[in-house]
Amino acid sequence: MIDIEPLYTIEAIATGAGRNGHVQSADGRVSEDLAIPVEMGGTGKGANPEELFAAGYAACFHSALQMVAREAKKKLGDSSVGARVSIGKAGEGFGLAVALEVVVPDLPHDEAQELADKAHQVCPYSNATRGNIRVDVTVVDD
Repeated sequence: MIDIEPLYTIEAIATGAGRNGHVQSADGRVSEDLAIPVEMGGTGKGANPEELFAAGYAACFHSALQMVAREAKKKLGDSSVGARVSIGKAGEGFGLAVALEVVVPDLPHDEAQELADKAHQVCPYSNATRGNIRVDVTVVDD
C-alpha cells in the first residue's frame, strides 16, 4: 500500500438500492440517480458506476498526458482521451477492464504513444488500477 499526503479529499454517499439507487458527493456537485444498464438486465434510465469511472479516468489521464507533454516541451494540440470501461464475470464475482484511447493530432504516432505510456506511469487512476485490472493504452489517429 502506498501512503499519500492528501492534497484534496472528497466524500460521496450511495443510497437506495445500490446500482438502482442514488450517489451524491458531499459538496453536492455530483448528484446522480443510478440504474443498472440494459445489458445487465436493468432499465438503463440512469447513470451507472462504470460510466462515472470512465469519465473520471478519462479526465485524470488527460491531465496526466498534458503534464508529461509540458515536461517534455511537446505541444498536444487538440488532444483527447476516451475511456471505455467494461464489466464482466471474473471467477466467482465481477471484474473491470479499461481501454484508453488517446488522440494527439499534432504529434507523430510514436511520440504520442511515448507520452501516453509516460502518462500511464503518473496518472493516479492508472496507479490505483495497475496490477488489479487490465488497462490498455492506445494512441489512435483521429
